[in-house]
Amino acid sequence: MNTVSQLNEQRDTAPAGRPEPALLPPVDVVEDATGITLYADLPGVPKDKLSLRVDGDQLTVEGDMALPLPQGMAASHAEVTLSRYRRTFTLSKELDADKVSAELSNGVLRLRIPKAEHAQPRKINVQVN
Repeated sequence: MNTVSQLNEQRDTAPAGRPEPALLPPVDVVEDATGITLYADLPGVPKDKLSLRVDGDQLTVEGDMALPLPQGMAASHAEVTLSRYRRTFTLSKELDADKVSAELSNGVLRLRIPKAEHAQPRKINVQVN
């Protein structure tokens, strides 16, 4: 079974202590021999309003949009009424949750989660007697 199929998404909108609903950001998952990379679309979320947590095998991505309006102006129409993104994933035991790295650029979050050492391909040396 590959790692991507074991990265199960949790779609709950009200985790403990956080009853407000949230938008589900679109996420692309790319797997290679050494781990997985998640690309999450989080438009309008600055770095200081982004929260990434790993709790056991749960990875949670949360972010609050910060779209400032010019002084003296108010929005007359909004198609998106929620200002929070949230997505939770269950990580496979093949992934090393202690080595997650993250980068935010132009509204796209890139999360890299390497495979644990025991799950990475390795070469076996053959000895001749």
